[in-house]
Parts: sequence; C-alpha cells; structure tokens
Amino acid sequence: MKKEDLPKKIPIFPLSNFIIFPKTSVPLNIFEPRYIDMVNDCMKLNKLIGMIQPMNSNNVDGLNTNLYKIGCLGKITSFRETEDGRYLIELKGLIRYEIIKELETNKKYRECEINFEKFHNDLELQKEELKFTDLELIFKDLKSLFEKRGFIINWKELEKQSLDETINALAMASPFSLEEKQVLLEAKNLGIRKDKIAKILSTYTYDLFNNTTLQ
Repeated sequence: MKKEDLPKKIPIFPLSNFIIFPKTSVPLNIFEPRYIDMVNDCMKLNKLIGMIQPMNSNNVDGLNTNLYKIGCLGKITSFRETEDGRYLIELKGLIRYEIIKELETNKKYRECEINFEKFHNDLELQKEELKFTDLELIFKDLKSLFEKRGFIINWKELEKQSLDETINALAMASPFSLEEKQVLLEAKNLGIRKDKIAKILSTYTYDLFNNTTLQ
C-alpha cells in the first residue's frame, strides 16, 4: 500500500490481549453482529480494519472502553463464511497508526480519525543495522519461555523470513503481558523493538515446577 492510499478514517476493532504487527498475518473468528457488520462494510470498501487494544482488558464491551492511542491497520486477505454465520478472515498487518479522535457514527462499531505520519517506515522493507546473529540470544530465551508456556513455534520457518518480519512475529507471538506487547508495538524502529524484547525477557524468571512466569 502506498502512503497516498492510506485512509483518514477507519473502523476500529478493540480486542483485548490481541496485537497485530506490520508484516504479520493472523486469523480471526468474527461472530459478534456489530463486527460482522464491520467486516461486511470493509469488504465493500477497502478491506481495511484498525486493530487496537482496550486499556482495560477486563472490559469486554468494545464500545465503552478507553483505547490505547497506537494500533495497527490490517487488511483482510482471505474471507470465508461458516454455516453458522461466522466469518473466518485472515488479517495482514500493514502499518501502525495513531488515533486523533473518535468520530460520531450511527454504526454499531466505532470509527476513528487516524494519522500514519510517524509510521510510514512500516510500509517499507526496513534497512536496519541488524543481523540474525543479533537475535541468537533472544531466540534462545524465547524458545525456553515458549516451551515452558506450551507454545509451539516453527522456528525454521521463522528464520526464513526477513529480519523485520521475524522481529515483529516474535513480538506478536510472545507470551508477554498486554502492556508489554503494547510497548513493543509502539517502539520506534526494529532495533528498539529488538532491545525491548530482550529487556522484557531479562525480567522474567522461570518457575520450573508450576510452569508460571514470575516478575
């Protein structure tokens, strides 16, 4: 997507404990009527949805909760309707955005005016002064954490991706807290995001007996 094609307003999908990063793809199961309506509208328009985290993860009502200011724009790349009326979609992260203000609307879902100015680099293949060797220690620590949490990651496939895709995929898949993942999403560039992943990992100690993470 080109900068000039970016929308000025987008539908917002607040989803607790879920973050999508640029250059990553995730499946979503859409079943709430308001978000069924949102997907229908998006499919007719530009297939773009703004994913964002609510500040209160315990508030399941996405209409009345405060939101973080930074989210990620996703594009629907596949769509299938099930026999019971659910939508199974694949969403590809494109670029982060900042909420300017929420718009009044008669729709069942929320819409916001947004700005992409700080994040135009997300649309490009970033040329960072990083190499895969810089990720070796992070890989080792994450593998240990993932194993203890019962997460399954295809590391060989992950290493075939570009460096920015790999770092973003690790940030998204990591079993970190909502707040920690939000910090990673808001990191200015890949180098900072990589350093923040390492810093978060350094605060974790592993309880080998009950498979929990202590901080």
